[in-house]
Amino acid sequence: MTQELSSSVLLPASAPAARATAPTFSPLYRQIKDFLVDCLARGEWGPGAAIPSEAELAQRFNVSQGTVRKAIDEMAAENLLVRRQGKGTFVATHDDPRSHYRFLRLLPDDGKAVESHSEPFSCTVLPATAEIAAALQLPAEAPVILIKRLLSFAGKKVIFDQIHLPAEQFSGLSLESLRASERSLYSQLEADFGVRMIHAEERLRAVAADAESAHWLGVAEASPLLLVERTAYSYGNQPVEWRRGLYLTAQHYYQNNLG
Repeated sequence: MTQELSSSVLLPASAPAARATAPTFSPLYRQIKDFLVDCLARGEWGPGAAIPSEAELAQRFNVSQGTVRKAIDEMAAENLLVRRQGKGTFVATHDDPRSHYRFLRLLPDDGKAVESHSEPFSCTVLPATAEIAAALQLPAEAPVILIKRLLSFAGKKVIFDQIHLPAEQFSGLSLESLRASERSLYSQLEADFGVRMIHAEERLRAVAADAESAHWLGVAEASPLLLVERTAYSYGNQPVEWRRGLYLTAQHYYQNNLG
């Protein structure tokens, strides 16, 4: 089935002259990319699945293979798709070892990455605060799941996470299922609920440990911590997770690659 593409959005003839600015232009490969992202969002190809060849997609959208290739190249650069030499192109998945620490930027002072261990200890449903509702684009006091967990590195508790998820979207998630899973949290949400975290925004600030974070991290109240607030988005720029992570940085540092 051929899908119709356009290169501009025209104003109606009755629109005021003052608003008749230059038409919005979207390059053809970007339109193909938008169609492909929509296919991923609708679950046409699930995480880890192979997508059709460039030739098949070019025929489907009635465009050149070069246009399709450019769209796929951009999606691969954004970690939406993964090219595998001689095998084809696949939907990126959190199960890929290369994605396990994509959003975790904390490293020991020696710079050698070590595997983290997740210890969830609470999973409850509660009404969203105004801040959480705004971050997740939910109605006021909509139900959200709050997961509390500790992340340990080399046996040392380093991160206290408070993770908020829309309850309707993740209905059935429980402390028992979190503890029973051998996957990372994002891999579990992807496998059990079909939700993949595509990108995230973070805000960082230095804070003093309150009573709860001091208790779980085993430090004195008012000890210095790094607060990392993250909003994670799925396809279509839909926010699906808001978390507060409190990090001990006495023997670790936060690394980010710019550019």
